[in-house]
Formats: sequence, C-alpha cells, structure tokens
Amino acid sequence: MYEIIKAEFIAPSVKKFIIKAPKIAQKRKAGQFVIIRINENGERIPLTIADSDKELGTITIIVQGVGKTTNELNQLTTGSYITDVVGPLGKASHIENFGTAVSIGGGVGTAIAFPTAVALKDAGNYTIAIIGGRTKEFVILEDEMKKVCDEVYPTTDDGSYGFKGFVTAKLKELIDSGRKIDFVLAIGPIPMMKAVAETTRPYGIKTVVSLNPIMVDGTGMCGGCRATVDNKTVFVCVDGPEFDAHKVDFATLERRNKTYKEMEETSYHSFQCHIDKAFEEART
Repeated sequence: MYEIIKAEFIAPSVKKFIIKAPKIAQKRKAGQFVIIRINENGERIPLTIADSDKELGTITIIVQGVGKTTNELNQLTTGSYITDVVGPLGKASHIENFGTAVSIGGGVGTAIAFPTAVALKDAGNYTIAIIGGRTKEFVILEDEMKKVCDEVYPTTDDGSYGFKGFVTAKLKELIDSGRKIDFVLAIGPIPMMKAVAETTRPYGIKTVVSLNPIMVDGTGMCGGCRATVDNKTVFVCVDGPEFDAHKVDFATLERRNKTYKEMEETSYHSFQCHIDKAFEEART
C-alpha cells in the first residue's frame, strides 16, 4: 500500500498527488512513469512521474480526470492509500547540452514536460518553456517552470492569460524572431504534438514527443501502445515513451488512440451513474 502524503486540485479536474514511494523516488529519471492500481479490482493505468524527493521518499503525479479510473483516483484525498505503484518504467529522456532547449506542455502535458525541463537545465541548456491551456485556469505549473527555466510563456486558446493562441503559434513566433533553437520537447494531446512536429520540421530543429497518451498496460505485454516510428513498429511503453517527432506516423497513432474509446466511454458512464446514485442516496 502506498500512502498519499498530499492531494490537491491544481486546475479543474486536475489533481496533484504526492505519494510515499521511496524506492521509486531514488531511481526515477525524467521521462519515466509508474503503473498505478487504485484497489484490488482496479485497472492498471500509466502515469508519468512529474517530480520526486529522494530525501522524503516521495514521487509526484498529476492526474486529469477524463475516464473512470482517473476520476476515481481524483476522489482520493490526503491520507488515503493506493494499492499498487510500480516503477520507474519506460526509458528515461535523452538529456544533453543541446544549447537552447524548448519544453512545450499542452494542458496536463505540462506535468510531463516539467521533469525533462529540469533535467535539461541541469545539463547546462538555456531553457524555455511554453505551457498551454484552454483558459487561464488550465495553465498549470507556471511557478514551478519559472524556477527552472530561463523563459516561460503561458498560452491560452481564448487569450484569457498570456499569449493568445496555441503553443505552436508561440513556438513559431520564437523561431521567426531569429532565436536559435536547438531542441524541442513537446508533450500533450496527439494533434498538438503533431502540430509541433510540423512547425519545427522545415527548420530541421531536433524535436522529441512523448507518446504516453496511447499507453495502456505499460509493460509491453498488451500491445495496445503499438506505434509506427521511422516505418518500424514500436511499443511505446518499453521502447519509449519519447521518440523523434519527425519520424512518428501521427495518422496511424491518432487512429490507434481511438481503439478503446467506446469501451472507455461506457465504463465512465457506468461509473458516473454509480456516483450520481450514491450522491442522491446521501441526500435522502
């Protein structure tokens, strides 16, 4: 059992958990993830390790409630316990001193971009972060990014905060200004990562994306995370999750990411009905 040391919402439906997991905290590196099972009957879900504290023996994960299990997880509070936390899994981010490195996070993807931004700064890079959200309240970890990055640019789709527009528009603005950018990391929804790849491709800027949105089991056994990279089949959870963005077949990736959509919606609907029933019974 793994104790939740602290749990708090940091954005609508987005919750940060600090979990006691000393062995994982000691070994984890930027880009790696854990597999969590809330209870004995729960499904296994992969979640990226956003941060860790070796001295306290804790890891941090940030969860957006989008389906049954993530919403169930977000109901847990400080002092609760999680049955299984397995990791660290996946290959760590490739880190070196590229020069000027831009870390881009779309929505909750910022939580995944953050540890790599830290590692890039520690390696001597001049670090820039572009963090996006639909509106101001969905822009997360801005203060944390400012502590490790030389420049931080929040963006919002509606212009309610920071730069008005998608993260790709801000990236293009930086490139067009004549800034020399040597490396770009992008993590977020698949269409956003694809757009970043197409933005940097004409300039030959080395670009890496994390394909964690397609992961299911997280151990390479289920085959649900198959993707095509450089015309070869890879299993994202064991071969990645980070890959050269200019070699990813995003069209196939988008189709595969919808494989379990109907089942996920059915599961979430059943869960929500159960919650609504429990709420009504509590009221009466």
